[in-house]
Amino acid sequence: MPADANAAGDIFGGWVMSQMDLACGIRAAEHAGTRVVTAAVNEMAFQKAMKIGDTLSIYTHVAKVGRTSMTLDVEAWAQRYLSSHREIVTKARFVMVALDEDGKPTPV
Repeated sequence: MPADANAAGDIFGGWVMSQMDLACGIRAAEHAGTRVVTAAVNEMAFQKAMKIGDTLSIYTHVAKVGRTSMTLDVEAWAQRYLSSHREIVTKARFVMVALDEDGKPTPV
């Protein structure tokens, strides 16, 4: 939407990153069976701009599971407006930590 973009019509990178964080949180919580929080974002590099009207798709993969944390590889893809053309916008590695009811790290 226009409120999420700069004057050139490029969607803010922070908005794309927040959608990636939401997707990773959902996937990590499903895997852990409990609440999770984001501990780190690594290796994020924007390859293409996301434009107003594009459709964003986020894909996640649990790459590694530690004692209380998980590392997820995540990609953001844009389907260009009024087109079937899709291209990768950015990718990153997110580290999510599982928490118990008291907000303390808990085994996955």
